[in-house]
Amino acid sequence: MTTTRPPHTFHPQLADRLSKFSDQSADSVTARDFEALAEPYGPGEEWELVIDDREIPGPGPRIPVRIYSPAVPASFPRPCLVWLHGGGWISGDLDMPEAHETARGVAGRADAVVVSVDYRLCGKGVRFPAPHDDVVAAYRWVRDNAADLGVDPARIAVGGASAGGNLAAGAALRLRDEGKTPWQALLLYPALHALLPDPSDELATALTQLPAAFGLFTPHLGQVIAAYLGDTPVESASPYAFPGLAKDLSGFPPTYVDNDEFDHLRSSGELFTDQLRTAGVDVEQVLSAGVPHGHLNLVGLDTAHATLDRMAARLRKR
Repeated sequence: MTTTRPPHTFHPQLADRLSKFSDQSADSVTARDFEALAEPYGPGEEWELVIDDREIPGPGPRIPVRIYSPAVPASFPRPCLVWLHGGGWISGDLDMPEAHETARGVAGRADAVVVSVDYRLCGKGVRFPAPHDDVVAAYRWVRDNAADLGVDPARIAVGGASAGGNLAAGAALRLRDEGKTPWQALLLYPALHALLPDPSDELATALTQLPAAFGLFTPHLGQVIAAYLGDTPVESASPYAFPGLAKDLSGFPPTYVDNDEFDHLRSSGELFTDQLRTAGVDVEQVLSAGVPHGHLNLVGLDTAHATLDRMAARLRKR
């Protein structure tokens, strides 16, 4: 862990805001409470980018995407990240900080093209594999249109946060099986197992520091997984739905996993990292200290900036 703070202490800028949750239960917390937690921690970053909203062909309805390209022309094709926001497969959009600010920050830092994908959300008859199919279709579209996008077809990564991290890993697994393995996968605090692995003793200790309101993953994770899988029992879910179920991860792309210190999903990210290493995959695992789940939504927080720096550094590699 790279931090000057003792383990299991919250980031100083977060501590005061989190204290307001100390007497609230998970059922009593409102959306406004979480919005207040995520109000900007500093000024927004400015980047010279061209931002283009489009709709591309999909396996169902057309898929909205938002393309972030550096404004300065390049004499060579740029790397690309196909990016997927979180939201438990049932919420989230291209405007949320985890989508928009992440895409802007990575494109600007890495001199890269970022394609943010508004995959179908589950509910009202939509379930797996619809969002998964949308992500795979978006990746293929970027690959097929690399020249028009100014993208190097050999350097197209797929990445996402939380449920988006799940979708990114599932797409990488399917594309590997099709012989079109992505350049790399960037997985931020991902949900990769249908049944959450038991936490390590260290993680269990960290989780005791979370306000009860953040225990939402234990009572509600099953509900969002049910919305994602529909009638499919978790025990028989496809590895494309939960890549932690895959029996063979060899050939998975080089992977970056970024876990949040105070996050029930950290046990999934840590176990998947071990599974990848056992399969011989090149994997880098980082612990973002002092933050709960979803720190890319905390605009202006230095921890979020550090994550964007690491993501950009991977995209700049040739």
